[in-house]
Amino acid sequence: MPKTKTRSAAKKRFKVTGSGKILRLPTMRSHNLEHKSSKQKRKFGRDVELAPSDYKTLKKLLRVK
Repeated sequence: MPKTKTRSAAKKRFKVTGSGKILRLPTMRSHNLEHKSSKQKRKFGRDVELAPSDYKTLKKLLRVK
């Protein structure tokens, strides 16, 4: 049986930590930054943990056990 491939789009957008959590980039960070507060823009630098309801789908795309 051949190995299953990881989805390239998911591989680029999500990161799996050593403890198994899946991290993603925050939303609304790519444009209109001149209208956002400095506090909001600082928070965009950090990764955010994925919502529990999305774990099943993402683990399938990333081929994570």
